[in-house]
Amino acid sequence: MAKKASKKPEPEPLKLFYIFYNQERWDNWLKTLKESSFEADPKSEELPEGYRILDGFAVDITVSVLKIVKLYQNKRFTFEEAVDRLSDVEKIVMAPAPGGELGELVEILQLPKLALFVSCRLYLAGGFEKDIKVLVKKGRTEFEKDTEKALETISNIGAAVIDGATCCSKFVKDDPEQTTLFDEWLIECERMSEAMTSLKNFDETTGDED
Repeated sequence: MAKKASKKPEPEPLKLFYIFYNQERWDNWLKTLKESSFEADPKSEELPEGYRILDGFAVDITVSVLKIVKLYQNKRFTFEEAVDRLSDVEKIVMAPAPGGELGELVEILQLPKLALFVSCRLYLAGGFEKDIKVLVKKGRTEFEKDTEKALETISNIGAAVIDGATCCSKFVKDDPEQTTLFDEWLIECERMSEAMTSLKNFDETTGDED
């Protein structure tokens, strides 16, 4: 009787070459930001150049970080590899801000990114809650007493968003005078949702995916 053919082991996912967010990229953004004007043009309804660049800076970070998560989802990275990459980018983005006006702008950028990094870490670890409405209500109550607990709740919201949940613009307060850092974290979660949509076909080609 002929021997049964043994099942061939599945090939390991191809390790593609990617260039991730690095110090040079961060420094280039800072240089551009430093050279930009933040003065409004009375003849234009557009935001000043500097604020548009700051927004582009923020989007670039979010998309770059979520590429790491996407590669983990696609089994290009192990859990350990994804966590290491995430930590490398976090060290760059969340490093102490420079002094002066540039430092103030960097701090404006950094505070919402707290939500990005804690959400990605929780998503990679697993075991997060997914009821967005309940989480938002819980987080707002916590924020008044304990920002650390509120940030932990935001990490659940962000992880759920990475996992495909819909969020978060409808939960953000419209009144600027009532807007808090918690709302900025929710806006970052919404930005994460948009980034994950834009990365739907990411990881289909080799090379630098800037």
